[in-house]
Amino acid sequence: MNHNQHDETNLERQQDLQHDEEAFRLHQEEKRLGTARRSSTFSWIVNSIFWLAGMLEMLLGIRFLLRLFGANTQNEFARLINNLSEPFIAPFSTLFISPTLDSGAKIFDVNIVIAIVVYALLSYLVVSLVRFIFYHRT
Repeated sequence: MNHNQHDETNLERQQDLQHDEEAFRLHQEEKRLGTARRSSTFSWIVNSIFWLAGMLEMLLGIRFLLRLFGANTQNEFARLINNLSEPFIAPFSTLFISPTLDSGAKIFDVNIVIAIVVYALLSYLVVSLVRFIFYHRT
């Protein structure tokens, strides 16, 4: 093998090595971007779940306070809160008989407290499921 052929072979090897390194870097960058995209989507989903659950918790908390302090059920605001929260409280509404004060005007509604706890736990479980789906792929 003469000197020129040896130099050409070395040049070809260097070019192959450079090509392999570039391909490796490109692959690494694609993986990094995929991870970032997945992480961004995961964060958006989790934040949405917590935001929705937080809004529901606040709605139920306001309903609880209105009942606890004996708010006028004919008041527009009280009716709005009751109407909005009714579908979420319905599965729990007859679970327990709640203690009352002032001849039934003020109600410590145990069922609302249970609903608040259950929805908080459900939101945590949904977030755990989303985390499992996003980060335990094979």
